[in-house]
Amino acid sequence: MGHLTSRNAYKNLEDRINWFTQGAPAFSGTLYKILQVLYTEKEAKWVSLLPVRPFTAKKAAKIWNTSEAKAEKFLTHLCEKALLVDSYHNGVRKFVMPPPMAGFIEFALMRTRGDIDQKYLSELYYQYMNVEEDFVKELFWATETKLGRVYVREPVLTNENTLHILDYERATHIIEEAEYIGLGLCYCRHKMYHAGHPCEIGAPLDVCLTFGNVARSLAEHGGYARLIDKAEAKDALERSYAHNLVQIGENVRENPAFICNCCGCCCEALQAARRFSPMQPVATTNYIPEIKEESCVGCEKCAKACPILAISMKEEENGKKKAVIDTDICLGCGVCAANCAKKAIEMKRRPIQVITPVNSTHRFVLQAIEKGTLQNLVFDNQAFANHRAMAAVFAAILELPPLKQALASKQFKSIYLDKLISSQLNKNKKKKN
Repeated sequence: MGHLTSRNAYKNLEDRINWFTQGAPAFSGTLYKILQVLYTEKEAKWVSLLPVRPFTAKKAAKIWNTSEAKAEKFLTHLCEKALLVDSYHNGVRKFVMPPPMAGFIEFALMRTRGDIDQKYLSELYYQYMNVEEDFVKELFWATETKLGRVYVREPVLTNENTLHILDYERATHIIEEAEYIGLGLCYCRHKMYHAGHPCEIGAPLDVCLTFGNVARSLAEHGGYARLIDKAEAKDALERSYAHNLVQIGENVRENPAFICNCCGCCCEALQAARRFSPMQPVATTNYIPEIKEESCVGCEKCAKACPILAISMKEEENGKKKAVIDTDICLGCGVCAANCAKKAIEMKRRPIQVITPVNSTHRFVLQAIEKGTLQNLVFDNQAFANHRAMAAVFAAILELPPLKQALASKQFKSIYLDKLISSQLNKNKKKKN
């Protein structure tokens, strides 16, 4: 009977995780084993009852039928394990269960720790994400709107392009604007090391950047990140540039929670770009490299440095080699341009600009619409019990193009939402007239 109770606790937790717009397939049983490492049975049972969106200790106490003091103590304990993160809004402490990625899966390996078997966990992660394909495909291709986006390498841009680059496209701007900056271990390379597949290029581990409340929470609870200043964060960028790493951050314009510095041999996103080409697992930059054929000497440095193998060498009639870029799969990171000693590669602005969601709520709504799970996001049994949270979702929907609004309305089946959208359309018509 105890075995059945334990199984139900973890199964309920799996179901709760899959209430997220970003899910975690449980077909193979590997996720169940991962959750057993990360959560005790009691933790799994209680966390499975929590809302998807931020909540207070008072709300958790009501759900768990316990005192607010006991609930807050347990919630703080979950923060110490990086299974929850906390934040403060107008002096009120709130908690949220992070998604699988970038979230509790990664947090578990952002520092060395002795309370869990990190080698065993890494082997499970490797099986789940590098051998099995369900999670990776769900993570990167279940929606048109991507979880992550690539940042262009700023030092390789020409003066003309530097004038046109937008603030949110620059990793340095994200660093300058962040209230808190955390530095932790690269989960991907840490995992691959324990799984017996160490980084092929010897890239540094301590270059994972988190921002805002996520950084503060991870630093204050359990030391999963170390709070650093802007100068040290920029140094992490420079060290990453030196090892040809790609900057991939949260796919939002405002207040991204993370920027990873990724290598092609360890990062799940870049591995997915290699394995499932030409599908792109993350949003590209607004730049694309262009080769000046008259300057290219065929040294192959760009091809060797490209993290997703988007560059090949073509032999011409005279026997000389020239670099050729597959623009269908190129992420526009600029690693190739940085490795060209002859300056034969120039980053050009893409003719069609990539649209980046404004913030995390905007991205959640877009992904939920595309996945057909908007009703889960809005009608979660606890998440949107307050008008502020509901208003944020509606505001994001009203900013969408008409087709996406129609899809949202269909999923919502809400007279209220139909009226809101109709009202917004009428306002837009009046503005045009």
